[in-house]
Amino acid sequence: MLKLENYSVYDESVVEQDGTTYFAVKDNATGEKKLAVNGDTAGFVGERSGDTLIAAHTPENANTLRERLLWLRPVALGVKTSAGFGDRLGVATPGHVEAVRGTGVAPIFAQQSVRENTRIGRTPQQVMDDAMWGVFQAGWRDDWGADADHMKVIADVEPFVNADYTFFTIDPGAHVDNAADSDDDATLRTKVAALQWDTLESSPEALHELYLRTFALDSLTLEFDERSINKAAAKYAGAIAHTLQMAQHLRSLKGDAAFDLEMSVDETDTTTTLHEHFYIASELRRLGVSWQSLAPRFVGRFEKGVDYIGDLAELEENIAGHAAIMQHFGSTYKLSLHTGSDKFGVYPIAVKHAGGRVHLKTAGTSYLEALRVMAVVEPELFREVLDFSRSRFEHDRKSYYISAVLDKAPASADLSDAQLPDLLNQFDARQVLHVTFGSVLDKYGPKLQQMLRDYESEYISAVKAHFDRHLESFARKG
Repeated sequence: MLKLENYSVYDESVVEQDGTTYFAVKDNATGEKKLAVNGDTAGFVGERSGDTLIAAHTPENANTLRERLLWLRPVALGVKTSAGFGDRLGVATPGHVEAVRGTGVAPIFAQQSVRENTRIGRTPQQVMDDAMWGVFQAGWRDDWGADADHMKVIADVEPFVNADYTFFTIDPGAHVDNAADSDDDATLRTKVAALQWDTLESSPEALHELYLRTFALDSLTLEFDERSINKAAAKYAGAIAHTLQMAQHLRSLKGDAAFDLEMSVDETDTTTTLHEHFYIASELRRLGVSWQSLAPRFVGRFEKGVDYIGDLAELEENIAGHAAIMQHFGSTYKLSLHTGSDKFGVYPIAVKHAGGRVHLKTAGTSYLEALRVMAVVEPELFREVLDFSRSRFEHDRKSYYISAVLDKAPASADLSDAQLPDLLNQFDARQVLHVTFGSVLDKYGPKLQQMLRDYESEYISAVKAHFDRHLESFARKG
């Protein structure tokens, strides 16, 4: 066991390669985490402590460490069973590692949407580096990925490519025509005639020739008539064209490097029918787009931080149909469950019908687990955060698809200290705390980060326990 004066060593991080030893340490006085290098220190910047260089978590030191220890670079994961772990605080990865270790689930440790980065002032490179330092500290040596989540426009792509992300989620939701669901036949014909046919390399006549038929899948039969194909095209052709353009731009930047591509249409007002899923997959394939994951808009409600809202029997029938279409197209892509946190009723259904070809995408609940720890160890600070979150809720909820009612989330004055932790299990309070994270981090970020430094082991345990429940259904048995 290594020892270093004034520092605590993270034993699982210790690795020796080519005569040099690398390990993660924590300053006993400040709680700041650093890199320790004993041996060849070329390329690292830090201060000496005897024979060991102590280096701060700078972008330059992160890059040098990645060049030396190749498993600290994310890779494409393909169609493996996978799970994405959002980390709004930049310190949750060790807990994610402890949860995923031994499950056989391929993890995506760096995952942040463009929207969330904008809200909390982080860059793709910062998210990548924070995840990498967590991977190093926890001693993870297997493959892992990095998700550039919910990219909406061409300008979103390059910063993630420059930071070496390996999973790119294209969100063409702005190009989905939800009104097509209720348009009359004449309106649909007009919309179809006006589609971007040059980009789509097709025409209305070719569309009908290709799809006006019955498709017999192994466990499903899809019969297209003029209305169903016109509705699918009017609704999603713009999204397909946008995805094509984003994918082509991405390929031009990545060159020959492998990466995973996801098309996400989950954040839309209307569900993705089975006919529409078939149309999307068929068109992407026809246009030569290689993609590894598709996130449809399933029936019911997938809301932030709470279990599925809706009829599970109806959802099972829906997922079974989407899985049948996915399987029809071979082993080229998997179904993605977005807003996947806390959907404990959904996971067994997805595994049953899609087998291992599932991607679970979670987002902000590692932040909620930090608040859970706060409620126990620093209840007065938690009270401030709770009341501040309640004051910000109506403003901050605007970009989220949630149904929490503020009056159902208690104010701190109505609760004893013993009741505070359980607030993280209450539907309305949980969503209030979830969607106000940006405002809370603006006001309380330094205090929250200090609390997590002081109670790191408690936080790692809380995150692990939370995601143990998530991954149980997806874990490889035996």
